[in-house]
Amino acid sequence: MQHPVKTYTLEEAKRKLESYCAYQERCHKEVTQKLRDMRMIPEVIDVIIGHLIAHNFLNETRFAQAFARGKFRHKYWGKTRITRELKFRNISVYNLKMAMQEIDEEEYLEVFDTLSQKRYDQLSSEKDHFRKRKKLADYLLYRGWESGLVYEKVKELVS
Repeated sequence: MQHPVKTYTLEEAKRKLESYCAYQERCHKEVTQKLRDMRMIPEVIDVIIGHLIAHNFLNETRFAQAFARGKFRHKYWGKTRITRELKFRNISVYNLKMAMQEIDEEEYLEVFDTLSQKRYDQLSSEKDHFRKRKKLADYLLYRGWESGLVYEKVKELVS
């Protein structure tokens, strides 16, 4: 038996999206997708997004800043990965710049050093220097740290 598809009035959809955005920062792409999943028509999607922006539930600068801080502080992502992920979410160049300003340069390099050292220590059983270098570099690059920083650190640690 097929379940009937839940339909929403404009007001219901507005309320639902208000709490969706209040729960955590969202980008326009996520909100638009959520509304499409709720089977809302494009005209209504525009009205609701306009409402969310006007009432400060939706703010891409705030989203980009929170995203950058969170991914850096909790997942230890580098700027390259954070930038790539924000671009994937269609964040503007202006908001990308604002997001990157959230990351303190000194803290950034400290986290990089700590992360590199920790990963290097985990690779202590790897006897082959080339494989150790590759594993360390791949790990740091995957996390989105700049290649210049990575190769310099790998050279320093695996000599």
